[in-house]
Amino acid sequence: MDGVKKALWIVWKDVVCELRTKETLSSMFVFALLAIVIFNFAFQLRGDERVGLIAPGVLWVAFTFAGVLGLNRSFIKEKDHGCLEGLMLCPVDRSAIYAGKALGNLAFMLLMEAIALPMFAVFFNLPVLMPSLLLVILLGTVGFAGVGTLFSAISVNTKAREVMLPILFFPVLIPIVIAAVKSTAQIFDGVSFDQSMPWINLMLAFDVIFLVVSFLSFEYVVEG
Repeated sequence: MDGVKKALWIVWKDVVCELRTKETLSSMFVFALLAIVIFNFAFQLRGDERVGLIAPGVLWVAFTFAGVLGLNRSFIKEKDHGCLEGLMLCPVDRSAIYAGKALGNLAFMLLMEAIALPMFAVFFNLPVLMPSLLLVILLGTVGFAGVGTLFSAISVNTKAREVMLPILFFPVLIPIVIAAVKSTAQIFDGVSFDQSMPWINLMLAFDVIFLVVSFLSFEYVVEG
């Protein structure tokens, strides 16, 4: 319980800092909205029966690249202001630091998605308030934020840190992105939830495996 409390304090610190600056959320939301608008006018498929083929990819492109912007800021602020060394000197287990940063990134991504989803529904005229779709988005976001936090900690110590994060992160992210796009497409096509279960199970397995790996390896990343 002590580790959980310390992780929640880190989340609280990140949330308070973000409320003061609004740098991360504003950039994430603007990028997601811009991607949705550009794809909408590029394909002009509103009301077209083919919209279900394009919309899942558009949705996850917006979420993925907006999420990378947020992950880039996760440790850069700590590094530039010398706060990362302060966190390392605190009597806090490294796993608590990882949990706090990952939960903070997850909260920011979920907030961005909650704002972007209605815009997506307006532009593509598709229903988004479906339990199955919300489950897919949650599973995809959990895996994205959990693994992305680890790679953000890795890339922050490199010179080209803004470029290194997507280069290192995207190859690992491929399975969950493919599963998220495929299951989202099936949901928009009206396929039964049971038929989407293989992709959802893949996302669940990805989340469990990579969250455990990230949790256990974070200590060696930040101290390396």
